[in-house]
Amino acid sequence: MQAKNLFPNVYLIVGVCSDALTHSKKGRTVMTDLERYEAVRHCRYVDEVVREAPWELDEDFITRHKIDFVAHDEIPYITDDGTDLYAWLKARGMFVATERTEGVSTSDIVARIVRDYDIYVRRNLARGYSAKDLNVSFLNEKKFRLQNKMDELKDKGKRVMENIGEKRVDMIQKWEEKSRDFIDAFLLLFGREGRLSHIWNEGKGRLMQALSPPASPRRDGSPTSSNSNDNDDSVSPPPPKAGRYDFSPSSSTNAKFSNSCSTQDFSDDDDDDEHQSK
Repeated sequence: MQAKNLFPNVYLIVGVCSDALTHSKKGRTVMTDLERYEAVRHCRYVDEVVREAPWELDEDFITRHKIDFVAHDEIPYITDDGTDLYAWLKARGMFVATERTEGVSTSDIVARIVRDYDIYVRRNLARGYSAKDLNVSFLNEKKFRLQNKMDELKDKGKRVMENIGEKRVDMIQKWEEKSRDFIDAFLLLFGREGRLSHIWNEGKGRLMQALSPPASPRRDGSPTSSNSNDNDDSVSPPPPKAGRYDFSPSSSTNAKFSNSCSTQDFSDDDDDDEHQSK
């Protein structure tokens, strides 16, 4: 843009060196020479591109392309013999100095790429490039892919939290509406009179019935326990046992006699034996 606007009606010719020459003079490039040719050709200020331009300009090149002025920054370009590359053009008044644009430099671009190397490698791996394409070792590839997964999880978590923040009022209202149903269903299932309690009691009764011993067989004619319990009030207690001589306890005299006789243990059998012996 600076070279184009130096004079009115400027026809701007830009020379672009080949890869072989650039690699030998300045080092490896990011873009190939074909890519650089096309990039310069599509610049709106450029009228013509000279491919495979020489590193050092000579009189023949200037005459062939009908060049009136050469534009470049004012910093001297030192050749192998220690002289300025544009010294002879400056001496002839055919050199126009341009100023470097801050931030527009191949060195700055390479420095930014190197500084954010991990970010660019991870981005290209995520886009489908292989470790071989990016000249990345196996361990670094696994490390970068793990970092990409962690970033994806963080992004998903952030989106979930944002969605929850937007819908939390809705969720609270729905929860309040459904909470009563949840509580009723819980009590119906786990309450004291719930289904699980009935199932447990039924199972417990069946288990006790299975584990209890069978009842002993009942004799014929023997009253059942229920009949005996029902007749307890109507049946009188059995009479007391009587002595050998059953006297009526109508008078106290007979009771005394009976008690005295019982101490001496008299009997009819003894009288008969005594009479027979006499």
